[in-house]
Amino acid sequence: AYRQQLAEKLSRKELPLGVRYHVFVDPPGPKIGNGGSTLHVLRCLEDLYGDKWTSFIVLLIHSGGYSQRLPNASALGKIFTALPFGDPIYQMLELKLAMYIDFPSHMKPGILITCSDDIELYSTGVTETVTFDKPGFTALAHPSDLTVGTTHGVFVLDPSSFSGKGGLEYTSCHHFLHKPDIETMRRCGAVCIRGNCSQLSSSGDRSDSDMGLECVYTDSIFYMDHSIAKQLLTFYKQMGTLCCEIDAYGDFLQALGPGATQDYTKNTSNVTKEEAQLEVQQKLRSLLKGTTLNVIVLNNSKFYHIGTTQEYLFHFTSDRKLKFELNLLSVAFSIFSDKAETLDQSASIIQSILEPGCFVGPGSIIEYSRVGPEVSVGKNSIISGSYINLKVDIPSNCFLSSLSIKINDQVKYVSMVFSVEDDLKKSVKMLSDIHSLQFFGVSLLECLDLWGVKVSDQLFSSENTRLGLWTARIFPVCSTLSESVRMSLKMLNSVQHMSAFKLNGFKLLSVEEMLTYKDVEDMLKFRKQIYDEIHLQRQKEKSGL
Repeated sequence: AYRQQLAEKLSRKELPLGVRYHVFVDPPGPKIGNGGSTLHVLRCLEDLYGDKWTSFIVLLIHSGGYSQRLPNASALGKIFTALPFGDPIYQMLELKLAMYIDFPSHMKPGILITCSDDIELYSTGVTETVTFDKPGFTALAHPSDLTVGTTHGVFVLDPSSFSGKGGLEYTSCHHFLHKPDIETMRRCGAVCIRGNCSQLSSSGDRSDSDMGLECVYTDSIFYMDHSIAKQLLTFYKQMGTLCCEIDAYGDFLQALGPGATQDYTKNTSNVTKEEAQLEVQQKLRSLLKGTTLNVIVLNNSKFYHIGTTQEYLFHFTSDRKLKFELNLLSVAFSIFSDKAETLDQSASIIQSILEPGCFVGPGSIIEYSRVGPEVSVGKNSIISGSYINLKVDIPSNCFLSSLSIKINDQVKYVSMVFSVEDDLKKSVKMLSDIHSLQFFGVSLLECLDLWGVKVSDQLFSSENTRLGLWTARIFPVCSTLSESVRMSLKMLNSVQHMSAFKLNGFKLLSVEEMLTYKDVEDMLKFRKQIYDEIHLQRQKEKSGL
């Protein structure tokens, strides 16, 4: 999927052409986390280029796993998430390259590591440049509220080299905290006063007027020079195969700086750690001990995460700040003639064709879809890759995403439908517990009864320890895209009105299986048809026809 989309972008000259693009997949076997993936990529680069790889400037984008919290990105990849601006529209990949466009000319050979679902925007003075040229690790830091710090990495900065003034400041990190609680941030001296961060303080007594000005500096992207990259590659080769997850942030960065402690390798609160994982962490810790963590503090910067349905909906529809900063559009590269009457300003239409008469509620996103004239979409909904040509009211908070699949060499279609608040990561271990799983606010057990689906070992596609919405075989396989949308919306309708809608006679798939059978070519063909139609319409408009 990734290689095909890259090839298409390059053929349309939508990406810089003088760059070498590679897609590296994790080795088969157990999950190895983004840290393990980083090590694997270094190995792949060496295999491809020999010693020459150490002279390269590399941008390494971790492109997300299954994307269970934003399933419209599951089939074709988070890095290809469409954004509501550009003509033709930009995807996350182009935005990443645009945001980092000034970095390579101020960077010594090394690896810049980022994720595919975050946006970093910053402003610096005319003479200030972001430079990655120091040995060891260098990370960007952004001022954030303390609550944001609890879900990110937080830097405990060296007070002697840091004033907290100006747009950009180079300093060093005493030590790095991974997803700390607020008490830990205070105790370690990570809490600053905005605009005057020399008051690094571990005492909790603050006047109320100061409280609003408290911040911590949180992580986003980081760079490592080639001497570090080579050490890590040697470590990876010595390990042979990894049999546990390594976190590039938690396990690499926590080992750095003069104040780094052994504590984090013992902290088992956030993960159940196996012996193997502890051993790998301790080896990494001793390998990286004493390595400098340089920090580039961007005081005038913002960090946005677009990794969940809620974040995606908020940032692309309601977030006025991001809308202003990126000039996001309500209608981006789409055909939607009577938008004045039927489109709320906070809705977002991305590379889609909406026929006159349809209605889209506030805060909803429609991407890569065709929507007929008798369709009404409620608020805060996501419609992706679908063709809806029936008379239907799609409820608020609805997530609808359609996939092309290939079974026995035949192209078929399946549409998944959920509430944007459903937890697709949640799972239970026993069939007797599936009543605790929720589909659109209703117990899955009740839903199965309405749909006439029997509870048995065959109901879930994974081994019996992960029974959840992700692995439940509930979505009917259909021969056309519009039919698959119709069937899934009927399933949802039956749950909302507590009326039976039997799925007898259909082959049913789980989301997990849809992704196994996905037909990338057919999905991209559907997008291309929409693209061509919009492009043709644009040309007609330009020539005044």
